[in-house]
Amino acid sequence: MIKLTVLYGHPSDPTVFENYYADTHVPLVGKMKGVEKAELTKFLDSPDGEKAAYYRMAELWFADAEALQTTMGSPEGQVTVDDIANFATGGVTILTGTVG
Repeated sequence: MIKLTVLYGHPSDPTVFENYYADTHVPLVGKMKGVEKAELTKFLDSPDGEKAAYYRMAELWFADAEALQTTMGSPEGQVTVDDIANFATGGVTILTGTVG
């Protein structure tokens, strides 16, 4: 199993980010064929009030590296990747790895 992780930096306007993410971006992710599982996380500040290093994380699981490449290279995958620039004002870090 291969996992693609997207770490979102803190946006300039969290309300705008959340509305766009929920109403526009997440539905695009849902249209990508080949995603076995998707998990979305919104980070909390630490108990001492320190701001989390990242604002949100999206984790997408794929059967193997070929499935990841096929999905992300598809028209739906490209639209989803291109959409990140429309709302991720805090920047993104994208990682891939083997689960297990």
